[in-house]
Amino acid sequence: MRLGVQEPTMNVPVSVIRLPHGPDGTSRGFDPTSPRFQALGPATLSSSVPGNAVQLEQEQQGRVVMRERYLRSLSAMAGHPVRFTMYEKVNVTALFEASDIDILNFHVSELQTPLGVQRDALLRCSDIISYTFEL
Repeated sequence: MRLGVQEPTMNVPVSVIRLPHGPDGTSRGFDPTSPRFQALGPATLSSSVPGNAVQLEQEQQGRVVMRERYLRSLSAMAGHPVRFTMYEKVNVTALFEASDIDILNFHVSELQTPLGVQRDALLRCSDIISYTFEL
């Protein structure tokens, strides 16, 4: 300790959150054979099931189709007015410009908010509930 300088002290203890024990009593997770776990996970989780390769292929093909449609919709939105429904009951309208490569953010222009118009803005996708646009 230096003279004249008081070391910071922690007056309030910090609580630690502990995860519940898993079904076997020693792990911290969920039983991979439970219906809930299987419903939430992809077909790859149960790779030991016979015929799983066909199911996995169908699941991957479905994801490919959905991803392609989504990327095409982003391309179609460019330059069009888009209405965004955001959390806290906020609705805004803007011209869609672009998305980042991970589709985590949307770059928009002429963003019309309840507080005014922003020339350019970046909307986080995690803040968006839904969006609509007309072709």
